[in-house]
Amino acid sequence: MSSPEVGVKQAPAPLEFKLPVDSEMKATKIVIYSIAQPHMRAFHLSWIIFFFTFFATFAPAVLIPIIREDMSLTKTDLGISGVTAVCGAIGMRVIMGFVLDIIGPRFGNAMTMLLFAPAVFCMSLVQSAGDFQCVRLFIGCSLCAFVTCQFWVGSMFNVKIVGTANAITAGWGNMGGGATALLMPLMYEGIADYVPAFHAWRYAFFIPGGIFVLLGVVSMLFSQDAPQGDYRMMKETGQLTQSKGNIWAVAKCGLLNYRSWICFMTYGYCFGVELTVDNLIVDYLYDQFQLDHMTAGGLGALFGLMNLFSRASGGMLSDLAAIPWGMRGRLWVLFTLQLLGGVFCLALGLVDYDLTATIVVMIIFSIFCQQACGATFGVVPFISRRAYGVVSGLVGAGGNVGSVVTQTIFFQGSASSPDMTKQDGLVWMGVMIMGITFLICFIHFPMWGSMFFPANPDVSEEDYYLREWNADEVAQGLHTPSLRFAMESKSNRGSQRGAKAKAEAAAAITANEAEIKPAAAQ
Repeated sequence: MSSPEVGVKQAPAPLEFKLPVDSEMKATKIVIYSIAQPHMRAFHLSWIIFFFTFFATFAPAVLIPIIREDMSLTKTDLGISGVTAVCGAIGMRVIMGFVLDIIGPRFGNAMTMLLFAPAVFCMSLVQSAGDFQCVRLFIGCSLCAFVTCQFWVGSMFNVKIVGTANAITAGWGNMGGGATALLMPLMYEGIADYVPAFHAWRYAFFIPGGIFVLLGVVSMLFSQDAPQGDYRMMKETGQLTQSKGNIWAVAKCGLLNYRSWICFMTYGYCFGVELTVDNLIVDYLYDQFQLDHMTAGGLGALFGLMNLFSRASGGMLSDLAAIPWGMRGRLWVLFTLQLLGGVFCLALGLVDYDLTATIVVMIIFSIFCQQACGATFGVVPFISRRAYGVVSGLVGAGGNVGSVVTQTIFFQGSASSPDMTKQDGLVWMGVMIMGITFLICFIHFPMWGSMFFPANPDVSEEDYYLREWNADEVAQGLHTPSLRFAMESKSNRGSQRGAKAKAEAAAAITANEAEIKPAAAQ
């Protein structure tokens, strides 16, 4: 197997874009109301596809009050189904990280939607607890679209705004968890006017299933993989080369970087917590405050709908903090937001006596939790340039692992917690969030520093990113994307060192262009 990297075999034809771009042809501006190809087209398709994978994954959880009555499901059956809904995506997200480096995000998205659309349709056919859990497992695998979302957007937008771009698309995608809590009860009620109630919930799943098929086709036909074009075209023109036998080299860059594993664990206690709450909040409100399923769904939807702005604001805060303080500012933002998320998760478990207090605390908790998710992906793109897909897949999988762990331990996912109430589970989940958050203190980039320690002035961005390539690969020019990325990422030094870094980057880019042109002519 092999891993694609941008090479210099042939000079590409000049390209024109509707957005301003940098030396990597990545957009330096986000225009929300545009669908211009390729940058904004990829931006919008990324979040829309991820939105509907979230929608379909948590649609069964929203209709639990009806489904459990229809199929006589026990509390343990429901707990296991909640775990299976998120555990399938663990492996799929890691696999998708490798797949994207080979086939590109366009086919990655199309493959995801078309492969798992049958599972969404099959929810209408389940007859037992085992059927229900199995189908939820396969629908949940579609959450690997998150990796495609972050990879695609990260490939389209400049490093100075990549945190914001990643956070907006992922946040709007996560909003599918809130939208399904709001819309699935309405669809159920509308269908139930014409068919028996225990048939209505089954028919409702044909709507997201059909949308899966539609989006798979749209992704394949109306988008492209990178600013330079599709991977196939780029291979034919020499813009995308394949370094033979280096798939393990790419894997090592991502898997042996300790920063990947810290983000894997911390993301499990922001995004993983979000998945857990999406699975239980409607059922919790329904049982704890004796609400009808429409009201419980509407109030529960508020948790996910905060993603309209909250995750995006986390990415924006990360980018803003990077202007004066560089990567150290990004790390402090992530640490603060995630710690506050843990505090309000704990508080949510303590205010179970009052519906108003529960909703207020739930909203505040959701904002900090989702902002931490956005801030995480203000850091992730800088861990490894060569293995960006692998790192994104690994960290994304960490979110699902965190959800599996918390649901299994605290929310009746197994016999290990038969007597723990949901309130107790929320309290202890908050404690775990706060404990895991302190791992962020150990993330250190030698050229940028960490939360408590400064950078090493003798280490540059080029030193960090070019160490992922050996001498033979450098001789072939396969390191060029990493070199360009290193130049662009000097903004993570912060304003105190930024002016000097900007001048150095401009000079280096000019010198590199001079070297590339003769090589391309050959």
